[in-house]
Amino acid sequence: MTFQSQTATAGAPETALAHDPREDGWTRRVALLLAGQAFSLLGSSIVQYALWWWIVLESRTGASMLFATLFGVVPQAIVSMFGGPMADRYNRKILIMLPDLIIAGVTVFLSVSFALGWANLAVIFAVLFIRSAGGGIQMPAVQSFIPDVTPAGRLLRVNSIYGVINSANMIVAPALAAVLINMVPLWSILLVDVATAIIGVGFVALIRVPAKRSTDAVTAAEGPTQAATDVAGEPLPDVSLPLAVLKRTLADIKDGFAYAMGHPYLKGVILGDAFTCFMSVAPMNLTLLLMTREYEGIDLNLGFVNLTTASDKLAANELGLSVGMLLGGALMSAFGSKLLRRAHAQMLMVSFGIAMVGVTVIGLGTATNLLAYLIIDLLNGVASALCVGPMRTIMQSESDESMTGRVFGLDTTLSTFGMPLGMLVFAPLADVIPIAWVFIAGGLLTLPVAGYVLYLTRRGVSARA
Repeated sequence: MTFQSQTATAGAPETALAHDPREDGWTRRVALLLAGQAFSLLGSSIVQYALWWWIVLESRTGASMLFATLFGVVPQAIVSMFGGPMADRYNRKILIMLPDLIIAGVTVFLSVSFALGWANLAVIFAVLFIRSAGGGIQMPAVQSFIPDVTPAGRLLRVNSIYGVINSANMIVAPALAAVLINMVPLWSILLVDVATAIIGVGFVALIRVPAKRSTDAVTAAEGPTQAATDVAGEPLPDVSLPLAVLKRTLADIKDGFAYAMGHPYLKGVILGDAFTCFMSVAPMNLTLLLMTREYEGIDLNLGFVNLTTASDKLAANELGLSVGMLLGGALMSAFGSKLLRRAHAQMLMVSFGIAMVGVTVIGLGTATNLLAYLIIDLLNGVASALCVGPMRTIMQSESDESMTGRVFGLDTTLSTFGMPLGMLVFAPLADVIPIAWVFIAGGLLTLPVAGYVLYLTRRGVSARA
């Protein structure tokens, strides 16, 4: 989707109308955005790991971990429903920067509480809640902002690079957190997130967003809002009327859901993402149990490292998945934009990637030895990366500009809820049947999801014919 000028100077060449203002200086804008997100994500992840480990070491109870999961995941899923419409109505740059600054503020408060010795689980849970809620506003804004600063033909490549950054963070963040937690007190580790948030906000603040219409300065993204009216042409409600704002936001959520479910491609990637998280990602969170139950006492000498302890094997499990996602993202970045130019091809890759996720999850349950398990684990990461880049690109390129935030908000909500809901189903099963069967069941149930996405892909082709 390109943003073209609606008017032209008399006698101007027709090609001038087709010029996409996002082509001018896009590499600088994208580099600033990705660099800012890389810093912000790294600091947040380091602090997240440190807090989770502190909870585990101090409480040693399953109830504490359950509450940490609820406060760290559920707020983001709920707030994303409102964060999507906000990204469509208000300045996306502000919605990216403001949550980082608020999260930095509450993190400073938590750091001071640890330094003074009066931090407790209640305070940590409150901070986790605020951090998660901030992510519910920021994530749809970031995903909606990418097509604002990136030419349409570069979206898949940029999304793949963003995926590589996320994968690299999964490798680097826990390692840095482990080093820091053994060297410095927790209150000082928390300040890492504050520093990286300030750096990230600084990078994003430097981005100059190209005007969506060359002759319409009112709708430029640098303004206080992105449009004076909503999709239906109705004036925005006065923000001084909270009930009116809430009513309009709920209507936005409803409109966004109807819009996404009425588009075969958007429906395919959103439901495909949600059901895959429910069927496959939830069992993947049980790898801790799988490794300890199935491979306890089984050593593996890889030449450069000898996996003997439980912690060695768990680290290898996390590293294999992260490296696989890194490789998959790199492949999509290098070749995806050339091979998957059209939305149809991207949808086929989403379907293929979901099928491979299902196959590899089955493989994790049927692996005959630890080496085979780790190889399949790496392939699972590659398969996951093959899905993510095209999914994001479809949601950005196939959504109307006024609906992009709502589409990403809906996707974030459904996929985020998918994991804990899946855990409610699969985790109890792991205590009554062999855990390998849980992985096999999750993988098998994922395969029809790939078929459903393929079906919607064909429907999309028919609808466009």
